[in-house]
Amino acid sequence: MPKVRIVLILFWMICFGESAIAKTELPSEQEISKTADKALRYLKESDFEKSLIVSRVALQQALIVKNNNLIAVSYNIIAANYNEFSEFDKAIYYYKKALSFANRTTNNILKNRINNNLGNMYCFEKKQYKKGIEFYKKSLEYSKKEKDSALVYLININITWAYFDIGEFKLALPYFNYINKHHKERFNESTIVVFNMLNGMYYSHVNDKTKANAYFIEAIKHGKIGTEKSDLLYSYIEYSKFLNKIGDYKQAYENIIKHNAVKENIYNEEKLKKAERAGFNLELDEYKRQIGKIEIEKGVQDLSLRKSRIIVLLFILTSCIFLILIVTLYKNVVFKKRTNAKLLFTNEELIKAKEQAEEASVLKTQFISTISHELRTPLYGVVGITNMLLEEHKELAKSQHLSSLKFSARYLLSLVNDILQINKIEENKVVLESLTFNISDEINMIKNSLSFLSQKNNNQIAVIIDSDIPEYLIGDKLRFAQILMNLVSNALKFTKNGEVFIIADLIKIVGKAHFIEFQVKDTGMGIAVIDQDKIFEKFVQVGRNEEDYQGTGLGLTIVKRLLGLFGSSISLESNIGEGTVFTFTIAFDYDPEKTKSIINDIQVDLTSNQKFKVLVVEDNLINQLVTRKIIEKNNYSCTVVDDGYAALEILDMESFDVVLMDINMPMMNGFETTRKIRLKGIKTPIVALTAFDKDEITEEAISAGINDIIIKPFESIKLFKIINCLIVETKNVDCDVNV
Repeated sequence: MPKVRIVLILFWMICFGESAIAKTELPSEQEISKTADKALRYLKESDFEKSLIVSRVALQQALIVKNNNLIAVSYNIIAANYNEFSEFDKAIYYYKKALSFANRTTNNILKNRINNNLGNMYCFEKKQYKKGIEFYKKSLEYSKKEKDSALVYLININITWAYFDIGEFKLALPYFNYINKHHKERFNESTIVVFNMLNGMYYSHVNDKTKANAYFIEAIKHGKIGTEKSDLLYSYIEYSKFLNKIGDYKQAYENIIKHNAVKENIYNEEKLKKAERAGFNLELDEYKRQIGKIEIEKGVQDLSLRKSRIIVLLFILTSCIFLILIVTLYKNVVFKKRTNAKLLFTNEELIKAKEQAEEASVLKTQFISTISHELRTPLYGVVGITNMLLEEHKELAKSQHLSSLKFSARYLLSLVNDILQINKIEENKVVLESLTFNISDEINMIKNSLSFLSQKNNNQIAVIIDSDIPEYLIGDKLRFAQILMNLVSNALKFTKNGEVFIIADLIKIVGKAHFIEFQVKDTGMGIAVIDQDKIFEKFVQVGRNEEDYQGTGLGLTIVKRLLGLFGSSISLESNIGEGTVFTFTIAFDYDPEKTKSIINDIQVDLTSNQKFKVLVVEDNLINQLVTRKIIEKNNYSCTVVDDGYAALEILDMESFDVVLMDINMPMMNGFETTRKIRLKGIKTPIVALTAFDKDEITEEAISAGINDIIIKPFESIKLFKIINCLIVETKNVDCDVNV
């Protein structure tokens, strides 16, 4: 009998459920509009808690009746509440939701107001004036469509105010002239304060002190009388700026005090706390609404199924399947009990293995980082002292011993960089960048940088570039250069008295993607077919004898891994005594607009003949000597201290144009020293001069207040370019150096 009753209830729901739902009365649009007006009234009275609660009710009702106009109005009021208690990101979010629903209507006045509100948010709260003025101008378009001169007047005021705030008085002039021309016919309580304040700001700008003072006093007078006190706040601030400008500091300070008193009265802490609670409920409703939409859709589908006679068959079939599932589930439970013990043991073993692998990976990374740092530090001294000897003693320029020393140092540095590079690729730490570059310049730069290697084996390098390849392409030029550099240097090592060709051909275009085939071809010793599968493995060197010094065997491994990041692969053709051809294809984007911007934004040489004072903080005596020589050679003044404490002491007594800071120092490292310098309020640019890998320390360097990082050993021209740039930036001159 119970089963029969359940079936009867189901049939009753099928037959009468729809009529029961239909009897639910929906709120009228007039009622919803009154609710929204009530929420707006609470907002104007600064009762944010009640305004949010009532606007939430209006929004729920508007969503039920699917009235886009009322939905937009409700979201607009909600956003205005968040605006009032300074939660600007939430305010922008709800204003944009309001605008998305308003754009589905023909209500230009509503679109105007929401665009105006977004303009207010971006200009006066987020300080993103360009974006804010775009919303204002959009608002102005809707106002003109409606021929609503009052709204046109209001938007002109806002645009004028925004331009005045960023000092663009010339751009503001057309809008400023408009509000002055139409003020007498359009002024009211909501605009009279701002109108007088803007005139005060303008005449302060043109140094008409009498008019400026009169307008500011008039603005404050009307602000005290009116109910809208936020404009009075701005009037006090701008008047204080004007008084400060003309030297009346006492009056300026008194106006700041008045501003703070009004602000405290408006933004009562208890109101804000209640509003935050109401706001939380509002956000919760947003999530509930999303779930509600899914439930409504599900209900419609269920209702359709109930009306269908097939439901009975489905019910019977479902019951049968359910019984089968229960039997199957029982058998599975029994089976799982038997196997769970084995799985648990296996899982524990896997977890241990995983932890051991992760620990090994961390230790490997730490080891490589430590070794690279420990090698780069003495290498800096070796390379620096070698260069010093060659510069100071010209008679040693042809010394084979010094040349061998310099070559060995370069080779050791290349080894360190290769090991770091392969480790980064294996740990997926390499991310391709999108940079605009000239492919011809990049290839020729590689050719020139390897000229010393080509001269060693009496080789020639030839470059052949397809004329159909665009001048400027977009892609990761640094990784591309690294691929080509490894292949060309490899070809030069295994070729004597021959030629190496760098060939680039455009093979196809798909949209913006230009697929370019590159070939590195040499006339060298060649590679045996049996060895061709091995050469891309780590630390493998083919054809090496005891008289050669052919490198680490990492170059081609790095090439293959980097090409994988580009979504490409590499192939080779070679026979013993017939040379080798490596071939790969990379798709670079081509964008003519970026090409124009590159031509228009050619970098300006930032080198300077001015003599700057440089402070070097370095504990290693050899590195002190090398760095001092490099700096003084460029006619800069150089002071060297041994540790962070000495740096803090000398900065209290002297001023410097730039500080070169070592990171790994005893007692107090470079990060901590920089933090203490910044706490003293010292703005001097600080450049980290370190042997650590840049990626390892960038985040901590930025948080400590370091302006840039240079890895030892370094090219002196790069050091001075960065120094000059940072000094120029400190003096408020635009500078753009890619380091």
